[in-house]
Amino acid sequence: MAEPDVTVPETGSPRPVRVFLLDDHEIVRRGIRDLLSSEPGIEVVGESGSAVDAVEQILALAPDVAVLDGRLPDGSGVDVCRDVRSANPDIAALILTSFDDDEALFSAIMAGAAGYVLKQVRGNELIDTVRRVAAGQSTLDPAVTTAVLERLRTGAQQASAMDQLTGQEQKILALIGEGMTNRQIASTIFLAEKTVKNYVSSLLAKLGLDSRTQAAIFATKNLPDRA
Repeated sequence: MAEPDVTVPETGSPRPVRVFLLDDHEIVRRGIRDLLSSEPGIEVVGESGSAVDAVEQILALAPDVAVLDGRLPDGSGVDVCRDVRSANPDIAALILTSFDDDEALFSAIMAGAAGYVLKQVRGNELIDTVRRVAAGQSTLDPAVTTAVLERLRTGAQQASAMDQLTGQEQKILALIGEGMTNRQIASTIFLAEKTVKNYVSSLLAKLGLDSRTQAAIFATKNLPDRA
């Protein structure tokens, strides 16, 4: 397996890929440490079982790669990834998790992770992934990245559409989010039911939504103070 082009300026010779491990299960952490440490060109420089302690340790040690457990009792590897990458973007993060779901993957990508690996991964595959991430490569499936970008684009469009709503339309949207019917909304804000119906049709068109149900979901996500 090709090693990343990491050299020591004084000697010009390759230096080991420096890795930090975060996992609350000691046995799992020890197994990963032994696996990586036995591989030529990889050095485990630190480890932690706590998300709270990990950020400070990682930033102090400045490893090439931080292998982070997706979920921990006191936080998540995704949060650690976000905090570390915000402070030092030169540190690559690899999320290692038992959970395979789109929302967790989306969060990992948004936090700046270079890879997302399930714990069922084979040892040689994990070693290869660590090397690739250390070399500045992303191991994320391009199709997954494209889906995330599309989700961001759609979200940006909806946020922009929100700005087009009038104050009255935003108020009605919030009441839809609370589960009110047109008649209840009309009674609450002292408008004719037909007028409310017209407002609802207008706001649905502006937001690119097809139904009240979609509007209610949108309101819950985008108007948290009213949810």
